[in-house]
Parts: sequence; structure tokens; C-alpha cells
Amino acid sequence: MKTLKRTFQSLSVRNFRLFVFGQLLSVTCTWMMVIAQDWLVLELSGDSGTALGTVTAMQFTPVLLLTLYGGRLADRYDKRRILILANLALGALALGLGLWVLLGTVQLWHIWLFAFALGTVNSVEAPTRISFVSEMVGSELLPNASAMSAAYFNVARVAGPAVAGLLIARLDVGPVVLLNALSYLATVVSVAMMRPAELHRPAARPRRARVVDGLRYIRRRPDLVLPMALVGVLGLVGFNFQLTLPLLAKTEFHTDSTAFGLLSSSLAVGSLLAAFATTARRGRPTALVVTGSALAFGALEAVTGLAPTLASACLLLALTGFAMMYFAQASNHRVQLGSDPQYRGRVMALYTLIFQGSTPLGAVLTGWLSEHWGVRWALYAGGLISFGAAAVALVAAPRTPRDRSPGESSERAARPVRFPTS
Repeated sequence: MKTLKRTFQSLSVRNFRLFVFGQLLSVTCTWMMVIAQDWLVLELSGDSGTALGTVTAMQFTPVLLLTLYGGRLADRYDKRRILILANLALGALALGLGLWVLLGTVQLWHIWLFAFALGTVNSVEAPTRISFVSEMVGSELLPNASAMSAAYFNVARVAGPAVAGLLIARLDVGPVVLLNALSYLATVVSVAMMRPAELHRPAARPRRARVVDGLRYIRRRPDLVLPMALVGVLGLVGFNFQLTLPLLAKTEFHTDSTAFGLLSSSLAVGSLLAAFATTARRGRPTALVVTGSALAFGALEAVTGLAPTLASACLLLALTGFAMMYFAQASNHRVQLGSDPQYRGRVMALYTLIFQGSTPLGAVLTGWLSEHWGVRWALYAGGLISFGAAAVALVAAPRTPRDRSPGESSERAARPVRFPTS
């Protein structure tokens, strides 16, 4: 019972509990929306992979261009209000697309336009949401709350596509899109119901929260640069399972989409277990924890490329998913708990940019390697490069890492501050 209570400790905080319930519904429906959107694009384009790639590019380009500015807004203004406005905007966009689909007048360029607008709003919403977690729970519970966030994300990642497949078959794409539009209200209501007086806000917000100041702050902090660099390398060469898993199922094991689903579920189950495992963390992880989990991930991904059977691949992918999520959580906690609250929005914006920005380029590289050498070589290369980068980081890590920054002390001092409800 004590272990269970410790695992879900951050849910004892009312504001965070509201946030998780709203996010669980919203993120599940967002995954449903992803499946519905991709299905619609394939229907309209005659199963064109180029059209599908264009939608991804349109959605991702604003994230690359505007995420750092989104972090600036998160540091400068009330994160709670930004989240409410962002989710209302996301809901309005989904509503517009859903009505277009139901009217039967939607065209491919409408979806591209929607994807671009969605990416623009997400470039502000993502760094705000990530940095807002610390305001809801404080420093001590931040690792637990971050792990719970990863847990609900992975639950949604498993449930959303499965439900979407059933609903699309029965109701078609339009109702699924509209359901996603409605789900954003869950986040809006949950955030609106929070008690601002119970938030752990910094004593003061910077009057000029410039992006360049945030970058200078990070440059002076090698203990932040190191995990960010590792995230960039592993995201580039290692975290490309959305491409390698279907190829592994089809070209190596010569099976159907059911096997692809099994491989994906194995990776997701391992990630979910790691998310729950990291709920026990109570402080800022050391550089050794970050690099050690990166080493484990690299080794396991490389070994996965040697899997002789589907069953062994599923087992290795579960272990790989565990190491992947454990590393992602450790690097997130090290960066977030080590940054000053006044810079945290901009710091996490850069972290998000690096984490997401490496994905498209990594997909291109992985696709080329898989096409010319086979998907197993893509797994070997991704794993070995990740392992090598982690080994270099292990040697380069400061001998006396800063496991507590001045920002953490200022955050603790800011706790008694109470802001009026407005």
C-alpha cells in the first residue's frame, strides 16, 4: 500500500490531479485524431506517401521555427491562461476540420493548412505544458509528476489508435475528428478549475524574457548542455521506431499489420513500465543515471536488430522501450530540476525543440539506411551510435556535476507566495 501511494503521490495534489484527468482524455483523442487524419490523407491522395509526409512536415515546421518563442511566452506570462487559450484554439481548429469532412468538401490542401495551424499552436502549448508541471507540484514531486505524465501519454498512445480504428470503421473519419475537438474542453475545464493560490510560481516573472537570454543561460550550464546533446543524438539515430517497426514486421518477419501492432505494443508496454518505475524518483538524477540509461538503450536497440524471431523481437523491444523512457525521463528531470524557474520555459522549449527537431531528419536517415542496407542495419547503427555517444558523454561529464542549481533554491523560497485568483 505504501509503494502504491508513493507511486501516485503527485496525484494527491488537486491541481495536478485535475490536469492528468483532462490530459488523459484529450491526449487519447489526439492519438485518435492522428490516425483519422492519416487515414483521410491516404484516401484523398490515393495512398500517397508523399502527401502523408507533407502533412507531417507542415505540422512540424512551425514547431521548429516557433518553439523557442513559445518558451519565452511561457516564462513571461501566466502559463495557466496560455494553456486555456491554446487548447481552445486547438479545439476550434479540430472543429473546423471535422465540419469540413462531414460536409464532404474537404480537400488535401485543407488538411495541410490545418496541420500548419496545429503546429503553430503546439509550438506555444508544448513548452508551456511541460514547464507548468513544476508549478502544479513543486520541485520535490516534479520527478513523480513527470513520470505520471509519461504514463498517461503511453496509455493514450496504446488506447487511442485502437479506439480510432474501431470508430473509423463504424462512423468514418468526421465524427472522430469532432470527438477530438470536443476533448480539448476537458483540458480547458481542468485547468480552469485549478486553484491559482496553490501553484508553486516563481516570486517574479522576468519583464523581458528574451530567447537569447535563455540560450546564454543554457550555454553557461554544462550540466544542462550534456543531457540535451544526448537527447539530440539519440533522437536523431535511435528513436525512429515509427519507421523501423513496420519494416521489421514486413520485410524481416514477413508478417501482416497485426505483427506490427504487436511490436509497437511491446515497445509501448516497456515505456509504460519505465514511466511507473521513475515515479519513485525524489530528486534530480545525476549525470551517471542519464548516461547509464542511454548506454543501456543503445545496447538494447543494437541487440534488437539481431532478434531471430518475432517473439524475441517483442521481448527485446519491451526492454528497449523501458530503457528509452527511463533515459527520456532522466534527461527531462535533470534539465528541468536543474534550471532556474525564471528560465525554465525557455530551457524546456529548447529541450522540446531538440527532442522533436531530430525526428524528421532521423527518419530520413533511417529510411535511407533501411532501403539500402536493410532495417536490421538501421537498428544496429542507431543502437551503436547511441551507445558511442553515451560513452563519450560519460567521459565528458563534469566530475562534480551541479545536482542543485540556484534556481531550485529560489523556487523553494517562492512557495509561500500566493497570487490572487483572476
